[in-house]
Amino acid sequence: MIVGVGQYLNRVDEGSEPVSPTDLILEAVGIAESDAGAALSSKAQVIACVRMLSWNYRDPGAIVAEALGTTDADTWYPSMGGNTPQMLLNRLAGRIMSGELDVGILCGAEAWYTRSSLKRSGDKPEWIRQDPDVEPTWGSEDTFEMGHPAEHARAIFQPTQTYPMFETALMHTSGLSSQDYMAEVGEMWAGFSEVAARNPYAWDREAFDSAEIITATPENRYIGWPYTKHMVSNPQVEMASALLICSAQAAEDAGVPRDQWVFVHSGSDCNDRIMSERDSFSSSPSIRVGTNKALELAGLGLDEVAHLDIYSCFPSAVGLFCSEMGIPPTSRPLTVYGGLCFAGGPWNNPVGHALASMTAVLREDPGSFGLVTANGGNVDKHSFGVLSTIPPTHGFRHDRPQEDVDAGPGREVLAEFEGEVTVETWTVMHDRENEPEQYLGSCLTTGGQRVWAATDGSDLMSEAMEVDLVGRPGILSSDGDLKLT
Repeated sequence: MIVGVGQYLNRVDEGSEPVSPTDLILEAVGIAESDAGAALSSKAQVIACVRMLSWNYRDPGAIVAEALGTTDADTWYPSMGGNTPQMLLNRLAGRIMSGELDVGILCGAEAWYTRSSLKRSGDKPEWIRQDPDVEPTWGSEDTFEMGHPAEHARAIFQPTQTYPMFETALMHTSGLSSQDYMAEVGEMWAGFSEVAARNPYAWDREAFDSAEIITATPENRYIGWPYTKHMVSNPQVEMASALLICSAQAAEDAGVPRDQWVFVHSGSDCNDRIMSERDSFSSSPSIRVGTNKALELAGLGLDEVAHLDIYSCFPSAVGLFCSEMGIPPTSRPLTVYGGLCFAGGPWNNPVGHALASMTAVLREDPGSFGLVTANGGNVDKHSFGVLSTIPPTHGFRHDRPQEDVDAGPGREVLAEFEGEVTVETWTVMHDRENEPEQYLGSCLTTGGQRVWAATDGSDLMSEAMEVDLVGRPGILSSDGDLKLT
């Protein structure tokens, strides 16, 4: 169960003094302990930290453990991925359920606002540097590879390049015009903005309406069409979260009030094929299988879950969930946190904040259930969890339904190709002056293999932002230039 949650914002953008990510974590742990109303942090047997990008820690959990006086604690520090907070919660819950663990801390932080500001000036912060031989108890062997060599050959590396391609694929399958489709996406995203505006722990608490979100302006420029700045994750934040996780016995022994207990009923973890090898940009078998497995283990249907927090780095991540689970995207609230664009996108740890927000919501609505989803990479690493103030009948249940995910089809990828293709999906990247800069897209050969296009052809970029190109024939050159026919 979760018995204490802490969220901490360091408003360096308003004049607060910068501090290190581990100091941010310690602030959040202190808040979580106050929330629990019990001294539990010094009893933690595991410090599970989400991978940080604002500083190259070898094992931040060791720094946190020393400060808390629990130096015998194991430390977990897995590789990157927005799925990791929920994955770590599933792992902690499983260890508690098996009797291997009584108390753990799940934490994460980013000081990216400070780190990027100093980098622009050529400076570096004076934060703790750990020796190269320092390693966490678990996680150093965990590796993360983002993308496929065929993508990298076209300089496709960033989520801002890839997630818009999922959106244009969803746009095509919707059957709506691009204008009507984006209006619907804007309404959905405005709902996230409204939740962030009510969240005291959101980085940006200004509410935006649909038109403000989807309309490109000098202040809200296109990043990768059809995404404006208001539609992409915002990592320029200084944020930390901490959750105290423990067994019922440990909570009772520490005197945690019963109305603070939020039980972790079930969890699941599974992966889609990496982007180049997946069958389609408009589907996610892992979302469908993983969500349904977590619900099944909790003995619930989705309509019995009152509160959702769907991972929301970009609208397409939410759109894929809605498509796979048969939810109209504007039919119900999809977040309790406020999303990565508005509430804050501290790289791998937004779900740490979503879990803290969900815990508070469930306490305010006792007896209800919440579902949290988490996504890493290019919509390919997934974790899910169901929570409630009601204790589970059978204790925490977990599964990795990877075989069911892998049973679906994939695609062959060609790193080198020239010849006839049809357009599968695309985006148009823009520069800081809001000018089209590059067309990026996936194409299918006549044999159904996937190949990648990258070109700066102005006519193609203009057409790509006006009409649906899916299925359009063309000729792809060996250097990635695409000419529609």
